Amino acid sequence: MGELIHTSKIKLYQDRPPERRAYVEQFGDPITFGVHGGVKSFYGVEPERDLPTTLDHMIAAVGG
Repeated sequence: MGELIHTSKIKLYQDRPPERRAYVEQFGDPITFGVHGGVKSFYGVEPERDLPTTLDHMIAAVGG
């Protein structure tokens, strides 16, 4: 097994469902998650505001 080089420390808060905030240690501004487009249709919700989904953030990170 290789050497551990980093452990992410993240605090996650549920606001008004489906909105969530994630705070990553060493960064002051939160990452916001929610739903939009087809995702909100799939789940049958109408949020107060459209926000990127967790999947959007993952695709952006991997696709970079």
